[in-house]
Amino acid sequence: MAWADVAKGGCILLVLLWHVIVKDYLQIDWRLDVPVPGAWGTLGELLLPMRMPLFFTISGMFAATAVQRPWRSVARPRAARFLYLYGVWLMIHTAVLALAPDFPTDRASDLGGLLAQLTVTPSNLWYLYALALYFVLAKALRRVHPAVLLVAAGTLSTVAAAGLVDTPGNRGGLYQNLVFFLAGLYLRGYVLRWADAVTGRRLLLAAAAYAVALAAVAATGTARLPGVAPLVSVLAVLFGIAVAVRLARWSAVGQPLAALGRQTLPIYVIHMPVLALLHRLIAEPIAGLDEPARFALALGFPFSLTVAVLAISLGLHRLLLATRATWLFDLPGRADTTQRPTPRPSTPTAAEPPAPAAVMSPAEPSAPEPSAPEPSAPAAAEPLRPTASR
Repeated sequence: MAWADVAKGGCILLVLLWHVIVKDYLQIDWRLDVPVPGAWGTLGELLLPMRMPLFFTISGMFAATAVQRPWRSVARPRAARFLYLYGVWLMIHTAVLALAPDFPTDRASDLGGLLAQLTVTPSNLWYLYALALYFVLAKALRRVHPAVLLVAAGTLSTVAAAGLVDTPGNRGGLYQNLVFFLAGLYLRGYVLRWADAVTGRRLLLAAAAYAVALAAVAATGTARLPGVAPLVSVLAVLFGIAVAVRLARWSAVGQPLAALGRQTLPIYVIHMPVLALLHRLIAEPIAGLDEPARFALALGFPFSLTVAVLAISLGLHRLLLATRATWLFDLPGRADTTQRPTPRPSTPTAAEPPAPAAVMSPAEPSAPEPSAPEPSAPAAAEPLRPTASR
């Protein structure tokens, strides 16, 4: 399953790119006669149905065995650890984002807001919160038939994506992605079969299905129709897996992406404060450039800034580890956890056996586990927004 790390690496790049586009790039006063910023915004919108659903599908796949283990052996690494990291980095984000008050992202401005982000309305760190919550739910309800859980989670995703329930902050992401975590957990065998069967032709078919779905939604304006967003995300996940499988066979691209996929946690928790501070430094100077300079910069600015934020985030991670600040990336207190220098969310610490018999899956093909495994732009039509971090 080398493709899993490749997929996670691609997803974290898409997370960074989306945040760069919507929180920095589109906030700059480019004043251009050509719609370059709008094109970047539309690109970001088109990829929204894929990145977090694919992330959670992979997370669910690697939780299949842990769900069957006793609470005493999984509560700490699968729930307490992610809740601890969420709380620690929420405090850090709150402090740093106070230095960039104009940066467009959710942040707590008082004690009540902070309490809400710690409990019922998670911040832009909601992926960590969701991993803990989803695992606890799956573990607690493991005796319920998988079909019942999948239908219930699918219904929740449908009503949330259709705007039929209140979703302040990033609560919408919590509601919409549980079904993908459970699908990875209970339909793991089917996912592995799809990955093993990917060919160039099937990749093209998956791409065509995803493209047709996006075009149909844009043409008909049915993004908010119940069931549409989850269905498009299912096609996006199948397409994303197919791309990851093919890229994993191309070492020049697959290996760097897999390396990023093994470092998703530090990138995820560090990049937002870095982006906020960079935005404060560069937004006004860029807006003050002459038009030819703004146009030249606007063409590839999201890509360049994404690379810069990625490099700074990884550099800060190395620096923090060098200063023995491992408590920022793992739950301290036990030797078996503190020995891991670069923990990553959603991956077991060791190779896991195939999913248990209770999981709804056919006989699974033999596949090696990876050594270790989250979140508007102007668009031509009403966008699908299944998991956009705010």
